[in-house]
Parts: sequence; C-alpha cells; structure tokens
Amino acid sequence: FNTFWRLRVIQPSKPLYSSTTKTGKQKVNGVELYYQQTGRGDQVVLLLPGALGSGHTDFGPQIQGLDKERFTVVSWDPRGYGHSRPPSRDFPLDFFDRDAKDAVDLMQALKFNKFSLLGWSDGGITAMIAAARSPSFVNKLVVWGSNAYVSEKDVAIYNGIRDVSRWSERMKKPMEDMYGPEYFTQTWKAWVDGISQFAQRPDGNICRDLLPLISCPTLIIHGEKDPVVPDFHPRYLLQHIRGSRLHLIPEGKHNLHLRFATEFNKLVEDFLCE
Repeated sequence: FNTFWRLRVIQPSKPLYSSTTKTGKQKVNGVELYYQQTGRGDQVVLLLPGALGSGHTDFGPQIQGLDKERFTVVSWDPRGYGHSRPPSRDFPLDFFDRDAKDAVDLMQALKFNKFSLLGWSDGGITAMIAAARSPSFVNKLVVWGSNAYVSEKDVAIYNGIRDVSRWSERMKKPMEDMYGPEYFTQTWKAWVDGISQFAQRPDGNICRDLLPLISCPTLIIHGEKDPVVPDFHPRYLLQHIRGSRLHLIPEGKHNLHLRFATEFNKLVEDFLCE
C-alpha cells in the first residue's frame, strides 16, 4: 500500500497548471463543484479522481501531458473532496450514483454535451455508472483500479489501510496538508465504512447490474501488481462490458497512471483517437 499512496500526490518540477488553464467553481445539484480545464482540442475528456482525491492530487501528469491540441481536459473535485468543500463528505449507499450525476451535470453546466470519461479507482466506478446511465453524453470510457462489486477479500484490504496513524509520514502528509489531520482521518475511516457497506448487498453489488448498459467503447487498464484491486475485478469488467478491451501493465500498481504516465497517456490518447 505504501507505493500506492507515496506516489499519489505528485510534486511537479514545474507549475502544475499553465496560464491557459481555467479553474473555478460551478453550482451543480445544490453544491459548488471545483473544476480545472485546459487544452483546446475537439475531444473533451473528464478526469474522475479516486477516494478523497482531486484533480491536483490524482492527475498532474494527465493535466500536463495529454495533448492540448487534440484534447480539452477537465478535472473535478467531487463534493466533499479537494476544493469542493463545503459540504463535508459523506458516504450514503448511493454515493457513487450521486457522484455520477454530479459529474455529468457539471459537464452539461460547462456546455459540454459529448465527452469521454477517464476514471481511476473510485472515479472509475463513478465513470461506469455515468456511462451506463447517461449514454448519450459519453463518447468513450477508460477505467483503471476499479471494481463493480465488493468481496470479503476487498473488505480485508480496505480494513488493512483504515488506520492512518500507521501510515508513514510521507504517506499522510499530502492528505493532511489538503484536509487537515482531523478531517482526513475521519473522512478516510468513513470512506472505508462507505465502500465496505457494499459487501452486505447481494453479490456485493456496486454497479454489476449497470455494466451491460454501457454501450460506448471501453478500455480497462490494470496494473498486475495492484495491491488494492485484485485482478479478478478487471477481468469481471471485461466479461460484462460489451466490446471492452483489457490492457495489462506488468509492473503497474494502483497508481499506474502516475508511475507510468508517458505509457499511460499514449495508450489513452491512441484509444480516444481511434
């Protein structure tokens, strides 16, 4: 788990956002959602972060590195995360559905009616729900480090990283700098409880039932050394999302898009431009 968190918050050697990056807040579904937008390409992509994540913490190499001539890149902080506070984050049973609706409604508020979704970890779950429920808006879908259900093995993994006091200082500091120690500690515990509650549903369902409704071209990426998401999850997605494809990165862990950013970005760009 250390490698996952150690590389999550990047420390760029140059400013993360250029002078052409637009940042702001947009009121959506009763909350103010923070977003960043860069590039001027015809293809629009939305980056969806993982648990407690934001555009800044989770997608620096994509915001910087995706081709600005071909793509318009939007990242967002889901409600209760990053700069989309208040409100404080909570985890009712429909929190992924709520995020999916927020994401699509944000893009519509920004006047984007057709876009692709790039979702990491929890953001991939959100992206799959959005693609299933709002197919007319979604051009293509890329997910990695994501799952459609929660098994008992998954719950054991989540409980293994529940106690942030056992994390190294290097792991904790970036999240404490963003949230403050108390908010981070309590919200992380709440996330563990929130994601674990799905294990009590029939078949651990998060969005199993929605996968057959995904009709857009879908690329699933998986790091073969991912300690957070076992490999039965991407294979399940491959079997149940019609026409999807799976790309494995042998040395990839949960944060493969950060560790192997050049390879990842090229893979995504090629897929989106097919």
